Amino acid sequence: MFTVALIFSNYGPYHLARLNSAHTYCKQMGWSTVGIELFRSEIEYPWQTQIQDFPIVSVVENQRYKQAGLRQLIPRLYAILAEINPDVLAIAGYANPAMLSTLGWCLLHRKPAILMTASKEDDATRNWWQEIFKGWLLKGYQSALVGGKPQKRYLNKLGMAAEAVFSGYNVVGNESFNREKIQHYTRPLEKPFFLSINRFIPKKNLFFLISAYAAYRQLAGVNAWDLVLCGDGELRPQIEQRISTLNLQNYVHLPGFLQQDQLLPYFAHASCFIHASTQEQWGLAVNEAMAASLPVLVSNRCGCYEDLVIEGENGFGFDPENSPQLISLMLKISSLEVDLQAMGKASIAHIQKFSPDRFAQGLVQAVEYALAHY
Repeated sequence: MFTVALIFSNYGPYHLARLNSAHTYCKQMGWSTVGIELFRSEIEYPWQTQIQDFPIVSVVENQRYKQAGLRQLIPRLYAILAEINPDVLAIAGYANPAMLSTLGWCLLHRKPAILMTASKEDDATRNWWQEIFKGWLLKGYQSALVGGKPQKRYLNKLGMAAEAVFSGYNVVGNESFNREKIQHYTRPLEKPFFLSINRFIPKKNLFFLISAYAAYRQLAGVNAWDLVLCGDGELRPQIEQRISTLNLQNYVHLPGFLQQDQLLPYFAHASCFIHASTQEQWGLAVNEAMAASLPVLVSNRCGCYEDLVIEGENGFGFDPENSPQLISLMLKISSLEVDLQAMGKASIAHIQKFSPDRFAQGLVQAVEYALAHY
């Protein structure tokens, strides 16, 4: 049977949603799918996920990402690839040495390779020699599956043909966040609140968000909404200190890192979602918020902004260095100058275009193109 393998660092909830849809879609075409993950768990995203009915193979099961060395990882990876012997491999990214090694395996065994990526040009400062190398590297892939418009433009600029790049990579299991299914959860807060979900690292711009929120709260007075920051990470002590310094302990809530099912009460009862990153390849939490019928305020540097935010309909974009702009938008949203219910409906309607089925369709298109041009 014709086999398509998809390799990620590890399978979290949204990876499983994508693979589940791909498995169903490919089965209808007479293809089989296999998921490969380098590690069963990792420190950066400590997901607890249940492996589904379709096959997923873990290269390393008893160690976390970055705990196992390449000398241990690569031989095991190559042994698994030889055993599965896929006809086509879809590979998540090229920065990880193991993913580059997977591309090397494809080249060695004359197997078409598909790049899955969310990278866009302004993710980081680009060096001309690195870009030349990336352009050369892309010649090893026959097609690509990307998140949206800025990601496609970047690959085109690096030299991959426009017709070889397909969309649908950055999706989540929308149904898991459906407002009608999750509204029964107990409210985590009695007051209305803005919700933000992040790792507590510099690029998430949380000090900016907290400072903007403090200014917003002074202006909004007794009508101000609270702020919930879900997540954890290296900056948590400094974030707690900033909240204390600004006397926001009663208004800014830090529930910590939460698994997907633990996040559902917050999605169910939040009034608006905020994503303030200064650098973000995509921002899947925005997908989740829209699937939960929330209005969204999204940094215009997030990779999802161009594709997901329809200005004035389901939310607004903002400059993540322009505090007055964000403050104004928070006031606008919480003062009910806009119809939040209509915005929520616009969110859920638009995010249906970015479903796991779209991932599956994009993957199949990428496979068919890769086979035709190998």
